[in-house]
Amino acid sequence: MAKLDIMVQDFLAQKKIAVVGTSDKRDTGCNLAYNKFKENGYQVYAVNPRISTFDDAPCYPDLKSIPEKPDAVFILANPKVTDLIVRQCVDLGIKRVWMHCMMGVKPGLTPGMTSVSQEAVELCKANGITVIPGSCPNQFLKPDFGHAMMRGLWRLFGFLNVN
Repeated sequence: MAKLDIMVQDFLAQKKIAVVGTSDKRDTGCNLAYNKFKENGYQVYAVNPRISTFDDAPCYPDLKSIPEKPDAVFILANPKVTDLIVRQCVDLGIKRVWMHCMMGVKPGLTPGMTSVSQEAVELCKANGITVIPGSCPNQFLKPDFGHAMMRGLWRLFGFLNVN
């Protein structure tokens, strides 16, 4: 089994997931991930400092505002936000982080379409946080046809190889 698959299994084995980057302005991959987690029985917490509710549930301005510590954090936001969120993970003792990237885990392939921050990845590693630096849970959690195709293509082209 590939290293990424093991990391994904570990992440998806958690029960309480914070989803950073939900939006009330438009449908996004982050909103889809939030709903996928929820549909699959996870306790899901939306995080966005601009909104107070998402999908008829509370939306929190940051991880520290969530009433109970999440087991894991999925981030689909600007890499600068990723840096801030990872610092909060360190402070809170959260040990699993997934940073979204549309094109797998190869940094630089889509600079404008990634949440991956190399500084945040290094901060995770330095603090014992398991980090998935790219890809998308929608490709692994009962994926629809499009996400399953992406996962297959990214695997074929080597875009899902984690060091």
